[in-house]
Amino acid sequence: MKNSRLIPEDKIVERLQYENPWWVTKEIPSLYKEMSKRLYFDLFYPFVQETDIRRAVVLMGPRRVGKTVMMFHTIEQLIEDGINPQRIFFVGIDNPIYVQLSLQDILDLCLQSLQLSDLKGCYIFFDEIQYLKDWERHLKVLVDAYPETKFVVSGSAAAALKWHSTESGAGRFTDFMLPPLTFQEFIHLKNKNHLIKKGHIQYGKMEIPYCLPLNLDELNTEFLQYLNFGGYPEVVLSEKIQKDMGRYVKNDIVDKVLLRDLPSLYGIKDVQELNRFFTYIAYNTGNEFSYEAMSKESGIQKDTLKKYLEYLEAAFLIKVLNKVDINAKRMKRVTSFKVYLTNPSLRTALFSPIKGTDDEMGNMVETAILSQWMHRENLDLTYARWKDGEVDLVLVDDKKFKPVWGVEIKWSNRYFEKPQELASLIQFCKSNDFMSSLVTSIDKLGTKEIDDLMLTFLPASVYAYNIGDNTLKMKTTSF
Repeated sequence: MKNSRLIPEDKIVERLQYENPWWVTKEIPSLYKEMSKRLYFDLFYPFVQETDIRRAVVLMGPRRVGKTVMMFHTIEQLIEDGINPQRIFFVGIDNPIYVQLSLQDILDLCLQSLQLSDLKGCYIFFDEIQYLKDWERHLKVLVDAYPETKFVVSGSAAAALKWHSTESGAGRFTDFMLPPLTFQEFIHLKNKNHLIKKGHIQYGKMEIPYCLPLNLDELNTEFLQYLNFGGYPEVVLSEKIQKDMGRYVKNDIVDKVLLRDLPSLYGIKDVQELNRFFTYIAYNTGNEFSYEAMSKESGIQKDTLKKYLEYLEAAFLIKVLNKVDINAKRMKRVTSFKVYLTNPSLRTALFSPIKGTDDEMGNMVETAILSQWMHRENLDLTYARWKDGEVDLVLVDDKKFKPVWGVEIKWSNRYFEKPQELASLIQFCKSNDFMSSLVTSIDKLGTKEIDDLMLTFLPASVYAYNIGDNTLKMKTTSF
């Protein structure tokens, strides 16, 4: 076996046995057993079960959203479903012990360790695959060579993952994006499902099934907790981490991506500049930017800025929202755009927790609502701005190039009392022949009619919860 002499073979086998305790115990480590499954597990597991399709599953997502835990829960489920534990291999590619080995070398050592003659019916999990150079080429070779074996890989420095898996793995990889926790999952993880009941809301002339609060004050208290601490499962479940959010999230999520993952993937020379730029964006999440102003304020050249934005978006730290006009037509030249963090608790980690009365609440609520849509990759979400108006969130039908809906995201009850002040939204709806639209509030729920337009008002917390709920049901364009 090439190069393995640098680390004795028996040491590598020891490591493999340590990483795969179920070969002997027939169960996953108790640490993972005790953790709640994410609600996304039920969407993910069927992809792993698809053994008749020759495809590897690529589990992508930001750091610390629970990808490794999801893999262990998948292994647990496979064992429960009757798969032989000795036909399930887990390998953490980020461990330096494997650095001189190819994926094939590692698989050979697994077989040797278990005295197996082939990989038929095996489930192979490679965690943190991005640490292997040209991983997608190696993985494609394995998928082709072992048609009766299921490969599942995860990776968080997803810039490389995203682009490479689409180009090199065409027809061989199924991408599955695990976003930061949705508000619905946050409520679920905290065992607070009793705050929600099934009900209906009026939207235009229709009654739509909707999850409604049994206690809105308590739901709003949880929503504020979610804005500050809600993106990452470990943070949600640990008050100790919440008290030291800066150190935990910043060290583990931000610094590792900015100082290690992105520089190594893209050869970024000025790491401090990238760090400064991200901090500047994080503080201003939800604001509109232009390359001109950004360059002026940050002192970074426009071409470099464009690259940084691309990298940060590919690493799932930010989401760039492009602008359309009042009829959802795209601008010929992209001069301005909005930038959002992929979850609001990243801002808390870098600065400090916010209170419901702070000025930043508006932008944080917008950030949270946008992050609920993160799993719907096939949605063309934009914002509309024209000479004398703006609408916060617009879904565009990318085949017809027409808006499907527009939503105004507010952290205020003012517009429930004075809907006529929503001049931009009213103008947008008239321009596109919409009879109804949605506006968020702090705690007002109901409908108002103005100029033949039916506006549905929903508390932002309730709207956020339902986007997550609907995403899991995969009603792609519904409210």
